[in-house]
Amino acid sequence: MTTLTDFNPPRAIAQSQTGYFYFYMALACMAVAFLGFAPTYWLPLAKRSFSASPVVHFHGLLFFAWSLYFVFQSWLAASGKVARHRAIGMIGISLATAMTIFGFLVAVNAMKRSAAAGLTDEGIAFAIVPLSGILFFAVVFALAIAAVRQPETHKRLMLLASISLLDAAVARWFLTFLAPPGPLGPPPVPVTIPPAIVAYLLLVAAMVFDWRTRGRPHPVYVYGGIALIAVKLLNWPISVTPLWHSFAGGILAMAQ
Repeated sequence: MTTLTDFNPPRAIAQSQTGYFYFYMALACMAVAFLGFAPTYWLPLAKRSFSASPVVHFHGLLFFAWSLYFVFQSWLAASGKVARHRAIGMIGISLATAMTIFGFLVAVNAMKRSAAAGLTDEGIAFAIVPLSGILFFAVVFALAIAAVRQPETHKRLMLLASISLLDAAVARWFLTFLAPPGPLGPPPVPVTIPPAIVAYLLLVAAMVFDWRTRGRPHPVYVYGGIALIAVKLLNWPISVTPLWHSFAGGILAMAQ
């Protein structure tokens, strides 16, 4: 009599499904990033009607490259190719470092454009949005690298870092279809909060998945989610303080 051996026990199958959940989340992040910037960047770029400085284009290239890299790394991990996943980890570190640098440069460039249009105070106030966003990404990414030998923590920190970048993409749809016509210039800081909440629904999905598979959300999602929302909400009151205007105004003065 032939005995059939099950080489895929239920626990292994469950672990595989959990791994692929992060791959699907990475795909969702990439889709949001691409579709979010489609009406204001990708389509005008394809029509050759988009004009911007080289730093803006390189910034866009880096951030979209990150979404592709995150998808590929998530797929490697889900497929069990952990050795290769770790082997190309330095690419992610280099990419995240370049993103942080160019995220800062684009924020400064936006302040300079606002100042040239006579909207210096508005540009300085709005600068807190991209600067706090790229700082949050850099800190969470650094924590993810520090936790590279703790896979459950590492993958959740990487997902949190990627989700934190998506509010700008969602905001483009708000500005394109919901914003009333008005003068050119940086939008008020409070209008960045609703798009961010929409983007952070992906974090809610991850927490629900944790709840169903491990009985409770991982601390990364709980404390990281609280920190992410706190940063976004605090942008508004901080952006109008003299301290912020002195700090960001000093950066602008050095850049001019």
